[in-house]
Amino acid sequence: MPKKKTALTIEERLQQALVPAEEQHYEVPENWVWVRLLSTFVNKTDSKKKIQQKFYLKTGDYAIVDQGQNLIGGYTNDASLQYDGELPVVVFGDHTRCVKYVDFKFVQGADGVKILLPFKSFDSKFFYYAIMNLNIPNMGYRRHFPLFDKLTLPLPPLSEQQRIVERIEELFAKLDEAKERLQEVADSFAVRKAAILHKAFTGELTKQWRLENGVSDESWEEKKLGEVGSWLGGGTPSTSREEYWENGNILWITPKDMKSAVIEDTLMKVNEIGVKNSSANYIEKPALLVVMRSGILRRTFPVAMVKKPFTVNQDLKAIIPDKDDLEFLYWMLLSNEQRILDTCMKNGTTVESINSNALKDLTFKCPTLSEQHEIVRLIDDLLARERAAQQAAEQALASIDLMKKSILARAFRGELGTNKASEASALELLRQVLAEN
Repeated sequence: MPKKKTALTIEERLQQALVPAEEQHYEVPENWVWVRLLSTFVNKTDSKKKIQQKFYLKTGDYAIVDQGQNLIGGYTNDASLQYDGELPVVVFGDHTRCVKYVDFKFVQGADGVKILLPFKSFDSKFFYYAIMNLNIPNMGYRRHFPLFDKLTLPLPPLSEQQRIVERIEELFAKLDEAKERLQEVADSFAVRKAAILHKAFTGELTKQWRLENGVSDESWEEKKLGEVGSWLGGGTPSTSREEYWENGNILWITPKDMKSAVIEDTLMKVNEIGVKNSSANYIEKPALLVVMRSGILRRTFPVAMVKKPFTVNQDLKAIIPDKDDLEFLYWMLLSNEQRILDTCMKNGTTVESINSNALKDLTFKCPTLSEQHEIVRLIDDLLARERAAQQAAEQALASIDLMKKSILARAFRGELGTNKASEASALELLRQVLAEN
């Protein structure tokens, strides 16, 4: 008969859990130890208690924790699926590497969720931050949990774990407060832009300019968009005739190209033969482009400028101003985007489209040409400042995430200034943990 395997002693298990000096990533305080990650928790994942995403509810009695970015992925009313083990736990996204601290009753998401219960003698928050600090390589959508048997972490005494957690959360709270303010700056760009355009087209932005230049407040006149200049439509050269597109050097603009204020390049270019053999117009003058038919018109009204020779397809209109400033008209249309969507949309059409007559009848207040130039200058200057503020806020937001990583790295090196070398070694803590589990 084969001999029965004898249970390992505490000391033998201790040696298996400890990481030899040659495998340790960096030095830690003397009363810390390096341990293998798998010796710090119990895997409480329950394959029979999980819910697929297609069954998530927007509201419900029980929160669902999955491997997504948000702490709570959805809700369910199925009480039988609720996790009934000890809390708190750490939820690890097997595919996404997301790490979550969960101290409330929840239901496990179906795909890629691992529920990790730290051993009782460990501080659960310390364990959470330790997992966050691990350098787990990104393997795409492959499973990452199998890597855990190769991972190690530094372990301080329990009281030191608690002080580290307090210090981490104190620093994180300050960073989160700064992040909230920066996020408001980054998110409010659209609001500030709308406010600038409102002031521009109500005359408030250039009120001082009119005063300094002796221009009357009554100089603004009401005008219809159809009166600003020529309106030209487009067409599509035959795509089956390669000679229409070979060595094309003329911008052929479609709604897909309407992604910037000024169009410098297009997805396709047509040659002169292609233009002549279509209903498209060859346009050499700077023009304003508006989308007349597109699937995105219920949400936005795309407007752009083009200042080099071009032609357009049948879904666009090119407006060539006679006297008005091109950029003034561009900003005027952007400021009236919602009014255009509300008043110029055709009803009952398969593809969302704009009623050209209604758009031509769109009225707006129009100042003198010199004031139009000043309005454009001020808009460009103010929006440049707002964009700079937005970009600075976004860069600072990115740096906050890096600062958090730096804080965690310092914390697990014992560099947050909390270590007390006189305390009992973490080796005794680990021995106690193994004895209890």
